[in-house]
Amino acid sequence: MTHAYLPELPQLMVEEQVRAALIEDLGRAGDITSNATIGPEKQATAEMNSREEGVIAGLPLAATAFRLIDPAIRFEALVADGARVEPGTLIARISGPARGLLSAERVALNYLMHLSGIATYTARFADAIAHTEARVTCTRKTIPGLRSVEKYAVRCGGGSSHRYGLDDAILIKDNHIAVAGGIAEALRAAKAFAGHLVRIEIEVDTLEQFAQVLNEGADVCLLDNMGPDMLRQAVAMNAARSGGPIKLEASGNVNLDTIRAIAETGVDYISTSKITMAAPTLDIGLDMAIG
Repeated sequence: MTHAYLPELPQLMVEEQVRAALIEDLGRAGDITSNATIGPEKQATAEMNSREEGVIAGLPLAATAFRLIDPAIRFEALVADGARVEPGTLIARISGPARGLLSAERVALNYLMHLSGIATYTARFADAIAHTEARVTCTRKTIPGLRSVEKYAVRCGGGSSHRYGLDDAILIKDNHIAVAGGIAEALRAAKAFAGHLVRIEIEVDTLEQFAQVLNEGADVCLLDNMGPDMLRQAVAMNAARSGGPIKLEASGNVNLDTIRAIAETGVDYISTSKITMAAPTLDIGLDMAIG
């Protein structure tokens, strides 16, 4: 059995991301509220708690927010990213200079609530198809500037990632096909262009188009807006392919009400933008007391 390692974010990426967020929040004069009301000698402690059931993601970003504001702040994570929590679960303890705790609080919570929301919503999709071999995957529909961490959160929730950007895989969509002159023309050009490590995926929305893809060959075919009956036909056509089956990805009209039926058709992947673009935040609180 292949071991699936938990995702990790390189600290360099985390620090760059969080530093920009803190600079945005501190503005031109820093945290004037905390500086005006809290003496520099004051120490405080804080606890982060989940107020609802969910999956945690974003602890490295929260910890970095406090550390960058003041290295004297101690952040103790009590769960790990990817952990499933119940309401009232204690997530982390933070202690140190009170001004720093107050200045970093919002940025830390923003990341943690947003990313935990994505992880939680992803887990709901992944759980719905856990009885099949299909995997739910996110897309490039992410908030600009947050793609790397949002895709990290998807993985924390049990999902997988589609391509990260325009440069790591060839995905031929309907507009590419129209301009290239057809499916065969687009695939032949892509194969001539691609390096041997670059995978080629092409999008179709009819079985006639899919038959052309099976004839020409591709690494993956994206079956767009096909209902379960048509998807089952495509899976059968793929299984009978003389050169061996290719990977199949379903997309379009994917939600918690439809994903189970889509997965049960036998496709390999199901992509949806909802797990990044429609996920509600996870309610996480931070309660503070004088240390």
